Amino acid sequence: MTRRTVRIAMNGVTGRMGYRQHLVRSILALREQGGLDLGNGETLWPEPVLVGRREHALRALAEQHGLTEWSTDLDAVLADESVEIYFDAQVTSARVEAIRKAVAAGKHIYTEKPTAGDLAGALELARLASEKGVKHGVVQDKIFLPGLLKLKRLIDGGFFGEILSIRGEFGYWVFEGDWQDAQRPSWNYRAEDGGGIVVDMFPHWEYVLHELFGRVTSVSAHVATHIPQRWDEQGKPYAATADDAAYGIFQLEGGTIAQINSSWAVRVNRDELVEFQVDGTHGSAVAGLRNCRVQHRSATPKPVWNPDIPATEAFRDQWQEVPDNTTFDNGFKAQWELFLKHVVLDEPYQWDLLAGARGVQLAELGLKSAAAGRRLEVPEVSL
Repeated sequence: MTRRTVRIAMNGVTGRMGYRQHLVRSILALREQGGLDLGNGETLWPEPVLVGRREHALRALAEQHGLTEWSTDLDAVLADESVEIYFDAQVTSARVEAIRKAVAAGKHIYTEKPTAGDLAGALELARLASEKGVKHGVVQDKIFLPGLLKLKRLIDGGFFGEILSIRGEFGYWVFEGDWQDAQRPSWNYRAEDGGGIVVDMFPHWEYVLHELFGRVTSVSAHVATHIPQRWDEQGKPYAATADDAAYGIFQLEGGTIAQINSSWAVRVNRDELVEFQVDGTHGSAVAGLRNCRVQHRSATPKPVWNPDIPATEAFRDQWQEVPDNTTFDNGFKAQWELFLKHVVLDEPYQWDLLAGARGVQLAELGLKSAAAGRRLEVPEVSL
């Protein structure tokens, strides 16, 4: 078996998501398993080139993982013709300029979302990549998680009958930073730095709804900044100018209604940090990150409303667990594998920069809907 090396410029891997999910659990995990089997007697060997602004952090990461290539000079890395792919996990405000440079240098693009701060910027990146003829993909990790893969299996198998509604709950309490350290970086709570839960989570909800249930055709949103003051990484107080909670109603093609609450100011009383309940004429399901439970109409009990007596039924016990029936890999790694095969073997790949632009569009319209206090239509995007 021959080995083909693919060099990947990875920008932003000193951050939490870029490091844990993309470098360690995806690229380095591929190397630990001996590379990616391309199925034609050839193995793809990913060779990361770490890129960032903090020299000491890059050097420490490289030494920790036995890597030899890192740089604080993005332009020099992009000028290296042996680098085939540019990956971006930076803060959103730095992403557009870096991807523009990478496209101009002829690199294939793989990026975290949101791809830009507004729809115009996101569509510009999609157009530039299309005109340059480079391949491009956007991370859409949640549809590769076991819980949602099981939900997709149910949909494809016709379990639900007509799907009537989707209800999603996402979030957890992010500490303010004064008496306990916050679990998220402080820029997430400053609108001027590109923060806010709408721009962070609505792009996720767009592809989850689009891929599983249908295109979003309208949005009505209410946003809030529940915690107005937080403390940064140096322990200094700052004004939280970005939304930390969003309550959205989305109408889908065909009439299905989705309602999704997103909050960094909620304490969890769920089995998982995100859960989606899907109700259909023939059955219902509740899917999280890993698990999925169902209740078919033939096994649906007949509760009666009576507030004068204690509940006599354990409602959670009336649901059936959906079996794995397969082995699930890390969702980020699974999508990396698909993108690498897209680049090397030209296999089909649908989660491109135009798909990323749809997520940016939904976030933009969600904020506009909240500001105007009304429902807004979501037109189809195109180049």
